[in-house]
Amino acid sequence: MQHIGVITDSTCDIPQEFIEQYGIKVVSHYILWGEREFIDRVTLQPVEFYQKLETESVKPTTSQATVQDFVKKYEEAILEGAKHLIVLTVSSAMSGAYQMALNAAKLVNIPVSVVDSKGPTMTLGWQVLETVRKRSLGLDVKAILESVDTVRRKLVQIVGMESMEFLQHGGRIGDAAKWIGTKLQIKPVVSINHETGRVEPAGLARTHNGMVDLLYKKFLEGLRGEGSLHVAVLHGNAPAEAEKLAEKVQAELKPSEIMINITGPVLGINTGPRALALCGYRE
Repeated sequence: MQHIGVITDSTCDIPQEFIEQYGIKVVSHYILWGEREFIDRVTLQPVEFYQKLETESVKPTTSQATVQDFVKKYEEAILEGAKHLIVLTVSSAMSGAYQMALNAAKLVNIPVSVVDSKGPTMTLGWQVLETVRKRSLGLDVKAILESVDTVRRKLVQIVGMESMEFLQHGGRIGDAAKWIGTKLQIKPVVSINHETGRVEPAGLARTHNGMVDLLYKKFLEGLRGEGSLHVAVLHGNAPAEAEKLAEKVQAELKPSEIMINITGPVLGINTGPRALALCGYRE
């Protein structure tokens, strides 16, 4: 076991094989649905979540992981030999998870570096992967954190949704609040500002194909540099649509790394079924 333990939260949307390959510890958030409480990706898996979202009249809400949830994972890593922890969380502008992780750091007896990823889903995920990959190369904590910050500044995340409904209901609407009152059937496209960690409006589309085209266009516009491209295609239980988008990315942009994953419940509450997203960066 390496001496640097890496911990993140369940909004990261990293494919399970990478979590297992790199020994990443994941702190789960909670989904509250009527009188029931579910543990994100533990007692409620994404596919089941989206199916329920389309059939149940009661809308779910989220509850962030607690200080004790973070402490438990910290202590697990310490027992496995970690001498320093790097903890990466969803944007502090979207959740209190960052603060919970900081508070938990005061309750363990080894150094803990807590990183605000300034985003959700694979914005967080790519930074976690950069952390564990640089750890594998033997870099020290300072060098790892510098490398992660470089990735964050290069990241582009664009999300397209089938309607305004879930964005409005979820509350984590950020600067896209200007769209409140827009017809629900209009398809919003938003970006993540990786300096503020907030959602920003990127455009509106009238059709599904128009939304996908706008999502792709905005992603291309955001990319910087000429280096190797890393891309994640994310979806709200729309695997065929995600595959189609991934094929377009593969054919036109020729990324060095591409992955497809379903977006977890915590973000899915805000984006809804059949949402699509592109998240990536050039080295």
